[in-house]
Amino acid sequence: MKSNIQVSLTEPVFSVSYRVIYGDTDAAGVVYNANYLRYFEIARTEMMRAWVMPYSEIEQLGCILPVIESYLRFKAPAAYDDLLTLSVSLADNTKMTCRFHYAITRPQADGRDQLLVRGCTVHACVNRAGKLTPLPEVVLEKITVLREKAKKVK
Repeated sequence: MKSNIQVSLTEPVFSVSYRVIYGDTDAAGVVYNANYLRYFEIARTEMMRAWVMPYSEIEQLGCILPVIESYLRFKAPAAYDDLLTLSVSLADNTKMTCRFHYAITRPQADGRDQLLVRGCTVHACVNRAGKLTPLPEVVLEKITVLREKAKKVK
């Protein structure tokens, strides 16, 4: 079954390395499927920390960013001790949501990267009461700067 969901990384792309721990794997010795969402979170969290602000600071502004939608497309399995590259880009945003795209790859012996998983998550900004609320202005400003960088790269 072919999906209509389009997922591609757009510049600027943020990447971080992650080594698969034994606890990430299932009885078959491969990374359990739900753990890829954790890997997405690792990449997104580190990108936000480096380019926007840490999630802890966003929370201090009274907002949390729960996942309201996710999509994963599995291409090949990862296993214990694999060194993965977790890549993420900010694909889109509104005043109340952000959409991130991801690719998880593993280097091969020939020096090329093998795509293991691609996907996306959409996050809504909500206050502590769970009500939809606009992203704080300081966050929107930094996201705008990030998106402007992307336009210059194209």
